[in-house]
Amino acid sequence: MHSGGLELALVLMLAAIVAVPVFKRFGLGAVLAYLVAGVVLGPDGVGVVQDAERISGAAEIGVVMLLFVIGLELSPARLKVMRHSVFGAGATQVVVTTLILGGLL
Repeated sequence: MHSGGLELALVLMLAAIVAVPVFKRFGLGAVLAYLVAGVVLGPDGVGVVQDAERISGAAEIGVVMLLFVIGLELSPARLKVMRHSVFGAGATQVVVTTLILGGLL
């Protein structure tokens, strides 16, 4: 399906509007609903999105907005209390991921 950006955005939003309540009814989360909707609409599903590069800009904006909302929820005092676990876990994740990917390459 070849469509403009607005049509694609409307189709993706409609898929989310339909998928989330269905998954919630079965006690499943919204993130899983978004994931399944993406698989269904992707190139291996019905093919609404043939090229993932078309929506990569929107995905980047979504990640930025998610981080912004998390920043709104965290106070500097709370971040100071959590600093050891946050930065320790973050550093551990970077090191472990680097070792795993380095081992695979």
